[in-house]
Amino acid sequence: MSTAKIAITIDDKLVQKIDSLVEKRIFPNRSRAIQEAVSEKLLRLDKSRLAKECLHLDKAFEQQLSEMGLDSEVESWPEY
Repeated sequence: MSTAKIAITIDDKLVQKIDSLVEKRIFPNRSRAIQEAVSEKLLRLDKSRLAKECLHLDKAFEQQLSEMGLDSEVESWPEY
């Protein structure tokens, strides 16, 4: 994975919290702590966007799509 070096400005209180996590060896360094925090936040945003898009789906239509062709397949399934 390639990386890029960037400069950011962070509130002193956040820096203290990050440094505390590094001192406790939860993260090896500031960069890794910030990288994981940003990654986690972006993942949450992606999930919330997906959830919002799913709200626009027509449940009845999606159910119909999922069952389409299932009737003919069920007949070919072995009995248990």
